[in-house]
Amino acid sequence: MANSASTPESVLTRTPIPTDDDGLADTRIRFLTTEAVEPDEVRKSILASWWRSRRLDVPADRITLPYVGSPDLDTPLIHSAAPVLRRLGDQLDGQPISLILTDPTGVVLLQYTGDPDLNRHLERVELVPGFSYGEQFVGTNGIGTALAEGRPMHVFGHEHYAENLENLACAGVPIRHPISGKTVGAIDLTCWRADAGGLLVALARSTAEQIRQALLTYSDMRELTLFRAYLQTCRRTTGIVIALNSDVVMMNDRARQLLDPVDQTVVIGRANQLLTESGRMAMATLATGTKVRLRCRPVTDRDTGDIAGGVITAELLEVAAEPANISGPVLPMFLPGVVGSASAWLRCCHQVDAGYDRGDWLILTGESGVGKLTVARGVHLRRNSLGRMHVLDAATADPDHLCDEVRADLIDDPVGTLVIRHVDRLEPEVTRALAAVFRQARENKQADGPWVTLTMSADAELPKEFWSLFPLTVEVPPLRRHIEDLSEIVPLMLNRLCPGAELTCSPAAMHLLTRGRWPGNSAQLYGVLKQVTQHRRAGVIQPADLPAEYRTASRRPLNRMEAVERDAIVHGLEDARGNKVQAAKLLGMSRATIYRKIHDYGIVISPSP
Repeated sequence: MANSASTPESVLTRTPIPTDDDGLADTRIRFLTTEAVEPDEVRKSILASWWRSRRLDVPADRITLPYVGSPDLDTPLIHSAAPVLRRLGDQLDGQPISLILTDPTGVVLLQYTGDPDLNRHLERVELVPGFSYGEQFVGTNGIGTALAEGRPMHVFGHEHYAENLENLACAGVPIRHPISGKTVGAIDLTCWRADAGGLLVALARSTAEQIRQALLTYSDMRELTLFRAYLQTCRRTTGIVIALNSDVVMMNDRARQLLDPVDQTVVIGRANQLLTESGRMAMATLATGTKVRLRCRPVTDRDTGDIAGGVITAELLEVAAEPANISGPVLPMFLPGVVGSASAWLRCCHQVDAGYDRGDWLILTGESGVGKLTVARGVHLRRNSLGRMHVLDAATADPDHLCDEVRADLIDDPVGTLVIRHVDRLEPEVTRALAAVFRQARENKQADGPWVTLTMSADAELPKEFWSLFPLTVEVPPLRRHIEDLSEIVPLMLNRLCPGAELTCSPAAMHLLTRGRWPGNSAQLYGVLKQVTQHRRAGVIQPADLPAEYRTASRRPLNRMEAVERDAIVHGLEDARGNKVQAAKLLGMSRATIYRKIHDYGIVISPSP
């Protein structure tokens, strides 16, 4: 153990961390009531965690945690960590500090606390074995935020998202497996905020490293054998190297640099298939159109003769011309009837357009209402504006005649583009018959034959009959992933709803729209704007023109009484021109109550005119 940990006082009181607790508390309240917070008022990592907590609808005025049951104490992590924590606990005995071990999701596995008062407080806030302190349940905290960030984090006092934790200080460090590099858990040191010192994080880091080294003792011989083979291959080549078995995936820096996360998934999936089928070489096509040759070398445990896994080397054979680097900046492009300049949206449009250019039939996946048909139509109009485009909906089409319609569009009287929506809703026998029609069309395909696109939901599985026919799958991002595009999407929708009318959206109303969660994506946004245009068809849309529920960032479904109360507060704040103290008086509430209600209902305070 590090020498700095030998004296408990050095961890707690010798090097206090100065903070403006009153100022930070005020900053937190302003954030919770959706007022502006300047970046220099709170640490960048904490502000980012606050935003994640808000988007996850974490309550700030209470702690409600899931209990997952008694943890399994017969695991390599427990066996490795328990002796380390016991030794440290003996040295810190009687001191107000708690040693906490969690799994990768934040579920507490072990907790050693030498101080009765601190222990009772941790029980009240359920920081005990069996409960999860993941960021999605508690908001900003030493455990959940360290796991979310993937790096050591300390969260002191009012930096916590939940007010029940504001008198605590936490330092959390993810524990990574020494072979696979995967996060297997986290170590957290928690004490009273008044006692926290600068060495708390250093001690947490030291403890995590001791546990990581101890994990080597409990590593499976299969993993050690695979790890040695992986290192040998990395020393022999500067290219992409991936090692894997059923439990572990390792990849070198070159793989991370050349393959974005989507491409990594494609390569790992194909490599896993190659290893399962005892193959030695295979080809894979990435989402960008880049082709990759994979070579697999099985790794055998010399002592048992069992397969320990495989080491894969990958060679990029063909780099797509547009865009050259899918993970870098994406150039703007024009698709008729389509707007948006966010990277996630442009990347999707580029991938679909590149697929058309290569003549690849493709699958568009995504949540309901994201604009899958819009993208397909935009690419068709850009590439074949004079050609016919036919759209079939598998969810509503007559299954007895669907194949006949597809055959007519692809073979008998070919169209320019055929889009079949909701193919994941087809019955298996219809899927097989449709695949036969596709194969026949492929065999007869001319140079200018129809381009075929299928759409399906994000969580659906592509039928195996379509695998060889549709080599490319592109995900259309949900609206929340390119919310900055609302400044372009809203004017386009308003022009369609009120053609020729001079109807615009005020900055304040646009601000409220960008704060929405939009689970129904662009289709839901269109419905809201259509509702607005029922009473305003010219001029400027103001916050008051929006439905009350879109003047809030609701954190949970509301019952009828809560919805009435929320609307009353919204209108009260409007009457008070955003002044919460005056609104509280108008509504007969205390200031504390209206602050809590504003947070609980996610009410957004629009700027005063």
